[in-house]
Amino acid sequence: MDQKPVPPPHVLIFPLPLQGPVNSMLKFAELLCLSNFHITFVVTDYIYARLQRHSNIQTRFESYPGFQIKTISDGLPENHPRGDRFMELFDSLRTKTKPLFKELVLNSKVNCIIADGILGFTCDVANEVGIPIFYVRSISACCLWIFFCLPKLIEAGEFPFIGDDLDALVKSVPGMETFLRRRDLPSFCRSGDLTNPNIQMYKTEHEEIPRAYGLILNTFEELEGPILSQMRNICPNIYTIGPLHAHLKTKLAAKATSTPTFSNSLWEEDRTCMKWLDSQPSKSVIYVSFGSLAVMTNEQLMEFWHGLVDSGQRFLWVIRPDSIAGKDWRSQLPVELLDGTKERGYIVDWAPQEEVLAHPAVGGFLTHNGWNSTLESIYEGVPMICWPYFVDQQVNSRFVDAVWKLGLDMKDTCDRSIIEKRVRDLMEVRKEEFLQRADEMERLAKGCLSEGGSSYSNLELLVKDIESLSAQVCFD
Repeated sequence: MDQKPVPPPHVLIFPLPLQGPVNSMLKFAELLCLSNFHITFVVTDYIYARLQRHSNIQTRFESYPGFQIKTISDGLPENHPRGDRFMELFDSLRTKTKPLFKELVLNSKVNCIIADGILGFTCDVANEVGIPIFYVRSISACCLWIFFCLPKLIEAGEFPFIGDDLDALVKSVPGMETFLRRRDLPSFCRSGDLTNPNIQMYKTEHEEIPRAYGLILNTFEELEGPILSQMRNICPNIYTIGPLHAHLKTKLAAKATSTPTFSNSLWEEDRTCMKWLDSQPSKSVIYVSFGSLAVMTNEQLMEFWHGLVDSGQRFLWVIRPDSIAGKDWRSQLPVELLDGTKERGYIVDWAPQEEVLAHPAVGGFLTHNGWNSTLESIYEGVPMICWPYFVDQQVNSRFVDAVWKLGLDMKDTCDRSIIEKRVRDLMEVRKEEFLQRADEMERLAKGCLSEGGSSYSNLELLVKDIESLSAQVCFD
């Protein structure tokens, strides 16, 4: 008797509802669509409205009949700032969204869940309804390993800090003893308060993450191998499948699928900057962007502006409409900054970042070191100046400078003369040194995505494991 064909896995994906995680998880969802999976992608109502306004997500996924988006409430009022007060977002998701999530899972008839590991309630729901769950984290492995080690830091008396020496080495994170300083720990560690909600949430990571069948990370073995080997002592099933943005492009190209420009942005992109870049010499422009959440003061803005103009370098700068705290800065710009910008600079509200970093005119990236941005820069061989804002960015910036030798860490300073010097160092004085190292890492990033490469093989393994686990889920 003929056997019935096994239906494809139906996977529910629930990213953390912020720009970076949603962006990378949409790419991951498309990778699974290319493996003929059915995907239910769950976003909050707030995120969905932003995607509808600023992205072409409907057009992008219409060629995948097994893909659908479903929305869920995050329990917050529409005018809540969310990213600025993300602990309130987490609390609301945990208390108000959890029952809605369970109902959605039951109604969607999914046989596998992939959810952000910070949303521990998703594992509770998966266990209650008998569905396998994988966790995904959109931060770096090096930062996640520090989260795993927070209890060790507390036990060793290294946290909270004693004294105010931020350059003292931290010795209780295996694999980082020789270079990790207090100032490189995640930003919330500086509160010195063990009751800080961030610390309470992140210090349970070493217990929470292993509850899932496996952990999916947007990184690659050649970049974070030593840290990943440490993490596998606690969480053996780790699938490194990054850089995700490039992995997707590689798979689409291999299938001879047309690859039109798609945006996952929650902001409207100003593409006029691409034409401006076309008119600039090779490797002459430093791209400046501090991501979708960072906010700076008017004084910090002026320091960066003076530093960039005084460096004499060409620059493309993203200044989000909501990224400057306080009064209108446009009306207060000195004439010399306006003249210097007109001569060598270009400013937009938001840019198509992947395309910008891939442009031959771009020779450096002044970044907040969000993980997506860091990986995109590594993949395109663009050296970095690091000015981290929060959470994993402090850790990432230290690795960029001290471990991977791909740029300069400028955390905890915002002085025009230092900014000018760092920009000159990256774009002139040490340009060849940084470009050579960035070229080496770019080759490794591209090699891991080719057939037989580490990320290529890990994605294949992940697909097989999801298929195997999904086949064991039965519906009444």
